[in-house]
Amino acid sequence: MNTPFFIAKRIALNREQSFSRFIIRLAIAATTISVAAMILSLAFINGFQKVISEKVFSFWGHIRVQHFEPFKVSIAEETPILKNDTIEREISQLENVAHIQPFATKSAIINANATIEGVLFKGVSQGYPFEKLDAFLKKGRWVQFNDTSYSQEIVLSEFMAQELSVDVGNDLLIYFIQPGEEKPRTRKLKVCGLYKTGIDVYDKTFAMGDMRLIQRLNDWQPGQIGGYEVVLKDYSSMNEVSDSIYDKLPAGWNSKTMREIYPDIFDWLNLQNTNKYILIAVMTAVALINLITCLIILVLERTRMIGVLKAIGTADWKIQQIFMYYGALITLWGITLGLILGLGISILQKSTGFIKLNEEAYYMSTAPVDLVWWQVGLVVAGTFLVCFTVLLIPSLISRKISPAKAVQFR
Repeated sequence: MNTPFFIAKRIALNREQSFSRFIIRLAIAATTISVAAMILSLAFINGFQKVISEKVFSFWGHIRVQHFEPFKVSIAEETPILKNDTIEREISQLENVAHIQPFATKSAIINANATIEGVLFKGVSQGYPFEKLDAFLKKGRWVQFNDTSYSQEIVLSEFMAQELSVDVGNDLLIYFIQPGEEKPRTRKLKVCGLYKTGIDVYDKTFAMGDMRLIQRLNDWQPGQIGGYEVVLKDYSSMNEVSDSIYDKLPAGWNSKTMREIYPDIFDWLNLQNTNKYILIAVMTAVALINLITCLIILVLERTRMIGVLKAIGTADWKIQQIFMYYGALITLWGITLGLILGLGISILQKSTGFIKLNEEAYYMSTAPVDLVWWQVGLVVAGTFLVCFTVLLIPSLISRKISPAKAVQFR
């Protein structure tokens, strides 16, 4: 029989009302809260990063290929490049590339109901994967293309529609600004859908339509486009793929990642990682301090028991094991309850969305949850390993106790 484990279990499961019982409950509660807080912080921060990344990448892809213009801002009309089937094929054959599609943008002014709004009209071509944007479509449908002429439809953001007091099915006048011309070129387009990403830089800036309209307005040659959007299977290799694409491009072309184009958003996402590490460090410290304090008190309370065990010839290591088992039992209880609490709240939030957010500040109305199971396992294993290692500190106190003085201890 494992005598140290038997004694530790009897002490831990002692139902008598005592100060040590209160201390045990306090230590379990502290460990429970620490583990639950770490699981929840990881789940929510992962969720934030995943949702924001998906919004950024869904609207613009992961990499943008266009004419090299180092002194032009990222959100502006492009100098046209000639559509190149060879380049498209070579980029498509890269291992991590999922899709590539052409695009073009053009500055415009929308006039409706005596209200004027400036927009950047994003033109896309037939075959554009609108399904990746379906989560953002709030009303109506995406632009439909035809084979004879450009589509006379436009998709606005909900914010822009409210500012203009228009809805799906309404017509509006859109004035396209032409460089070198005194008057803009006017087109009448019908609103076919409304979208909302929750990201101001998109919702307050972009409208979507047919790229052929931009080609005609700009008097471009057949085959001229603004650039390419490249969608990846895994965004973590964005920089490496962008470098590979750049090596294949003709002179005068450039490849830029979304991280380079929208650095503010990605800086905000990276800041969440810092918050995550700080919170995990604080919660781990709380759990460790509580466990150490708890075991020191328990060792002192069991001084007479230690003296009796030493008096009958029990080895110091065996006595030390009793308190190590004792601490391990407390840690396991705390980890188990923390795991149940953390996963329970995460799953509840994922299914009900009861935690709401200010969308203007956080780019979303509901706190997102993304449970990464290897991270949960790492929290559990790491907490137990660190706590068990630290348990050696208070258990060493039992070695210093004299049997003669311990038996007389009151």
